[in-house]
Amino acid sequence: MKEYILIMEDDPFTQQFYTYLFRRTAFEITVTDNGDEFLSILDAREISLVILDINLKNTYLNNEKVDGVQLSRIIKEHKKTSQVPVLLVTAYQNKINGRDLLVESGADDYILKPITDFNDLLSKIQKLTVNKHGT
Repeated sequence: MKEYILIMEDDPFTQQFYTYLFRRTAFEITVTDNGDEFLSILDAREISLVILDINLKNTYLNNEKVDGVQLSRIIKEHKKTSQVPVLLVTAYQNKINGRDLLVESGADDYILKPITDFNDLLSKIQKLTVNKHGT
């Protein structure tokens, strides 16, 4: 069975980028920009990894605007999903304006965008999914 990655990204170009890149891997993915759909998939599927863009300009959950930090906290605070690894994708370093995004979000790791090294992304994904399965 393929590993399943749920990706929250609201930029159409980046959505296409993920779709194209992951087509060549052993991962099955869903890319969405809809917060309600995101949580529905998270609840319904066995998720190997979540990739979250931090700056979500057009993403809403229950009619409230949300960002990747908020979504990561939601994932990590619920018993059913708390062990799902979260990889943040951000244009900023981890610590910006005194905020530590990993601590604040509860995410497991982050990667800077633009993602120019697909092998670096795959390496982080492998590390996080291996750690989840304990193998």
